[in-house]
Amino acid sequence: MVSKTEETQLNRLENQVDSGGGGAWDYLCLVRKLIVRRSEKVLKHGLSILNDPKQRSALGSEEWTLYEQVAVAAMDCQCLDVAKDCINVLWKKFPESKRVGRLEGMLLEAKGSWADAEKAYSSFLEENPLDQVIHKRRVAMAKAQGNVSGAIEWLNKYLEIFMADHDAWRELAALYVSLQMYKQAAFCYEELILSQPTVPLFHLAYADVLYTLSGLENLQTAKKYYASTIDLTGGKNTRALLGICLCTSAVAQLSKGRNKEDKESPELQSLAATALEKDYKQRASDKVGLLTSALRSLKI
Repeated sequence: MVSKTEETQLNRLENQVDSGGGGAWDYLCLVRKLIVRRSEKVLKHGLSILNDPKQRSALGSEEWTLYEQVAVAAMDCQCLDVAKDCINVLWKKFPESKRVGRLEGMLLEAKGSWADAEKAYSSFLEENPLDQVIHKRRVAMAKAQGNVSGAIEWLNKYLEIFMADHDAWRELAALYVSLQMYKQAAFCYEELILSQPTVPLFHLAYADVLYTLSGLENLQTAKKYYASTIDLTGGKNTRALLGICLCTSAVAQLSKGRNKEDKESPELQSLAATALEKDYKQRASDKVGLLTSALRSLKI
């Protein structure tokens, strides 16, 4: 994830290059380092360097990295002739390269030649079953075709091999949520929390899924994970504070008629409501009335 400082630096450098102040190569390097998509800018400024023999030769071995970067940006922008030219240059320099072969497969994807791309990727995986990039390309290809079930299938196969890939678990969870397969999404977030227990985003997402599943036990657990999110963020997560209030209201509805021992203490929801009101007064004072009305409708 790109920090605010890094984003500011990137935008400043981008504005500098766009205004003719130089620094195109530094900008392209920063885009690669931060792994962000600025395809139109990369294509424009990358080609300006590659089309200038003096600038291109000054790059040394980094010239080939730039050809690869521009090829991917060109595919994003549907400038497929430019992408093909870059790939051809790389093929001449690295005729046996699997990395260039992956670019060729991506070009087939960009053209919509899904069957040919799948054939190429299958061939690469036969030679190297542990090629993470190719596995991920298969997932991306399924998503590009609107085949969410296929993307889920490929991701599950990928995670059988690379179980520690946190980004893959997050992607799988998002795909399950898109199909309203909340129990499966919950399992993904459980895996993420086990591996990275101090990341509040995972606690919050898990709580959201449990709240959506509903049911007394799920709501009580969701409330705990909203509380852990608040703890991990120093009490500054508005969504989690509201989640506490929503869970409390839902649990109260489901607990009607039960023994007093089954009912929860009102202390946590009272603290959450107070923190919400304080937060709204500081950041959105004109919305305090709406918040108060919403909390009152939840009978908090």
